[in-house]
Amino acid sequence: MSLSSVFNIAGSGMSAQSTRLNTISSNIANAETVSSSVDQTYRARHPVFATMLQQANGQPDQSLFAEQNQAGAGVQVLGIVEDQSELQARYEPNHPAANEEGYVYYPNVNVVEEMADMISASRSFQTNAELMNTAKTMLQKVLTLGQ
Repeated sequence: MSLSSVFNIAGSGMSAQSTRLNTISSNIANAETVSSSVDQTYRARHPVFATMLQQANGQPDQSLFAEQNQAGAGVQVLGIVEDQSELQARYEPNHPAANEEGYVYYPNVNVVEEMADMISASRSFQTNAELMNTAKTMLQKVLTLGQ
């Protein structure tokens, strides 16, 4: 792995964490929205990440242990999935969005968990940014070695 590939790996991590932060923000923004039916109620969304791999030696390996010869090349967002956990049904017959039985449905968003995830995602983003700055500094030091 070359030092220049560090920028690609850290950049993919920053992009993934940015997607995570946007998803968390959407969840928090819709935490108190209500609906009169289960089908129309907002459901929490979560990004799905996967590791991108590359061959460490540049040649395809046909051995049984091919997975062990691969190096990380970053992270990618495979998609965003909706949380299928149960929605919150509350009996509020005077609410304008209440259904015939008097229930309104709130999203399955836990704001405390979302805030903890937001802190984690922002720190991961910050770590990747610091990694890029460190790699840049190392490259600058390499360029001054010949002077």
